[in-house]
Amino acid sequence: MTETTTTDERTGEPPTGAPPLLQVRGLVKHYPLTQGVLLRRQVGAVQAVSGVSFDLRPAQTLGVVGESGCGKTTVAKLITSLERPTEGEIRYQGEDISRLSGRALKAVRRDIQMVFQDPYSSLNPRMTVGDIVGEPFDIHPEVAPKGDRRRLVRELLDVVGLNPEYLNRYPHQFSGGQRQRIGIARGLALRPRIIVADEPVSALDVSVQAQVINLMARLRAEFGLSYVFIAHDLSVVRHISDRIAVMYLGQIVETGTETEIYDHPTHPYTQALLSAVPVPDPETRQRRDRIILAGDVPSPADPPSGCRFRTRCWKARPRCAEETPPLVVPQRLSRATGPVRHPSACHFAEERVRNG
Repeated sequence: MTETTTTDERTGEPPTGAPPLLQVRGLVKHYPLTQGVLLRRQVGAVQAVSGVSFDLRPAQTLGVVGESGCGKTTVAKLITSLERPTEGEIRYQGEDISRLSGRALKAVRRDIQMVFQDPYSSLNPRMTVGDIVGEPFDIHPEVAPKGDRRRLVRELLDVVGLNPEYLNRYPHQFSGGQRQRIGIARGLALRPRIIVADEPVSALDVSVQAQVINLMARLRAEFGLSYVFIAHDLSVVRHISDRIAVMYLGQIVETGTETEIYDHPTHPYTQALLSAVPVPDPETRQRRDRIILAGDVPSPADPPSGCRFRTRCWKARPRCAEETPPLVVPQRLSRATGPVRHPSACHFAEERVRNG
């Protein structure tokens, strides 16, 4: 027998723990598609983000995963006010920051910083490391008196594992992993409460990825940081995230703790992503059911009706085209693990991976 239990209708999360530091509610971002040279008539819209909601609590890491083009980076830009949402709210400590400007926005940006994906293009090649890391102090002079800035920059370089004597060097004199450490040091300069990391290790070698992830985990514990950690690699997200949100075509399709997502995935898309994660043990790899998705990701300018994943889903039925599945908890009873109690946006999430 199967029941469904609804969680928080806005976030899909149980209302437990400390009050949220960041609350995202019904976030929507559409980019207009225009035609014509002079009149620029709008003929459609790219639906980059469609109704995303989640909470971020103090000292928590929320991992956001999904394939390229699913809207992860757009969410990051909206949270950090690099883009304005079409609809929805982004509440920081209870205040909606999505429409702020001027001094009010500047004050919030001090508390919400970003680490960018590409360490090769996110650092100005004409500035020294000392100038790059110290630039936030020029924008927020109240944080550090001019006489203390050089000392603070040296301390920041030391915190991220770089030699403080390197502050007069230029970005081209560093490796990719070292450049990302410089970007992290810059993000830490204002002592923010939230860091949005947009695929911070995707451009790095595997061995360097582990070093940067371990560094970020240590900094979270040392400074009490909260992270929104964006990635397309589920194996990377697992090592740093407390909660994980899986995105597909602009929507969150499953969310839960690290254990819930990895050990008991219920959405077909999450199951497919996990089946592609490399497994070192050959016997385990041989036993695992590899799921190959059919077709390509639909265009966000013309997404499918109902469930957006239905065009690639082996469970798809007529209901999937007619009704958009909400984030609900499928209370699946399992002899081995007990009931599954985390939200999934699938009408048939209670069914097993392949056989139903």
